[in-house]
Amino acid sequence: MKLRKILISVLLVVAMLSSMLMLFSCNKNKLAPDFVMPEKGFDTSKKVTITFYHTMGSNLRDVLDAYIVEFNKLYPNIVIEHEQVGNYDDVRKTISTEITVGNQPNIAYCYPDHVALYNMSQAVQTLDSLIDADKTVKDALGNETVIGLTQAQKDDFIKGYYEEGMQFGDGKMYTLPLSKSTEVLYYNKTFFEANNLQVPKTWDELEALCAKIKTIDPDCIPLGYDSESNWFITMCEQLGSKYTTATGENNFLFNNQTNRDFVAKFRDWYKKGYVTTQEISGGYTSELFTMAASEKGNSYMSIGSSAGATHQRPEKVSGAYPFDVGIATIPQMNADNPKVISQGPSLCIFKKADPQEVLASWLFVKYLTTTVEFQAEFSMVSGYVPVIKSVKDHPVYADFLEKADGGDRIAALSAKVCLEQEHAYYTSPAFNGSSVARDQVGYLIQTCLVADWKDAEVADKIKSEFAKAVKECNYQIGK
Repeated sequence: MKLRKILISVLLVVAMLSSMLMLFSCNKNKLAPDFVMPEKGFDTSKKVTITFYHTMGSNLRDVLDAYIVEFNKLYPNIVIEHEQVGNYDDVRKTISTEITVGNQPNIAYCYPDHVALYNMSQAVQTLDSLIDADKTVKDALGNETVIGLTQAQKDDFIKGYYEEGMQFGDGKMYTLPLSKSTEVLYYNKTFFEANNLQVPKTWDELEALCAKIKTIDPDCIPLGYDSESNWFITMCEQLGSKYTTATGENNFLFNNQTNRDFVAKFRDWYKKGYVTTQEISGGYTSELFTMAASEKGNSYMSIGSSAGATHQRPEKVSGAYPFDVGIATIPQMNADNPKVISQGPSLCIFKKADPQEVLASWLFVKYLTTTVEFQAEFSMVSGYVPVIKSVKDHPVYADFLEKADGGDRIAALSAKVCLEQEHAYYTSPAFNGSSVARDQVGYLIQTCLVADWKDAEVADKIKSEFAKAVKECNYQIGK
């Protein structure tokens, strides 16, 4: 595992330094200045072509194409050219290269660390002036609407998803959310009911539950946690301990006693056989969760992506599922003040010399993120969660949620849990290096859980590993 960690670290350094050099070498004169609203607003008589990079498979592209048709009924002069550009990393790499020659797309799928990287060359358009624009535009159907977001539209966004666009240290808005996921707790509902077990609401309850499950099935691993990085970052958020900051000289704040203590606690859980993780087990922990109870090493709980619900469902045997799956909010330090991570793609708009391109891009982004019908259909097809609350009242989507279960309709059950906890979402600060911190704290979890240390030296060893992780973070961003 250490050799793998070293190789990954080297590759990350090479990739990041390459991207940084490309962006630093960018001739900023090729980039347009910040957007200024034209005196006459959006010109609906002028043909405008905008490009959109994303990662959508064919099923989602079909949904997108259908709604582009609807969008063009409003704005026939806006031509949308969209392209699947591999995975999220492929999107980031492609755009980082294109920025250096001023050939970046108009709109792109993005994660916060992508935006932080693009902003090294000031390529991303801030959205504040567009969101607050009070000029109106008359569409082809004769409707006159405000270019910006109304207060009702702003309020309709799930707060945590919307605020992700402002996590860059300067208080400005850089993205709008498109579709989201989070982590949820999957549990073997059949096993829980047969053994009169209660779904844990706190980590203390989870620890006691794992101990009880081990007495029922000594050969099992009660809990699998897919993302070590998410586990660490979420614990920081739930405990109110420091993780990172987007401002100041020292971005990496996670080496503190509170964080070292929870890692030590989870090491103890691992040594007792209560938990494993994706990297430690060698694959998604859903593989353990969906195993038959008779197989050694199976799990009865799994913490993973809400968008991967169908992978947490066992295969049918003789036409029936071996067990029913339940889904709940992940355990909390304080169940009255829950914190769960916000994930999934947002949309950013890139600067362009022609303000009409920026306005056309904005109108399309606004359409995708605020149109209830699109959000509902996109969610049902993708497995992601809508970003606006009003989708719950859409008849088709409401029926989708109403029929949710832990079998054939497990994706709906996952979405239902996500929407019920919409007040709990958080995002971490985004800066050049935030993805490095994420990787390093994930390695910390792995290293500290499996290391063969004597009990008397655990505290010192954990402290040393934390210090090395911070040093590695600074090294990878050139500090």
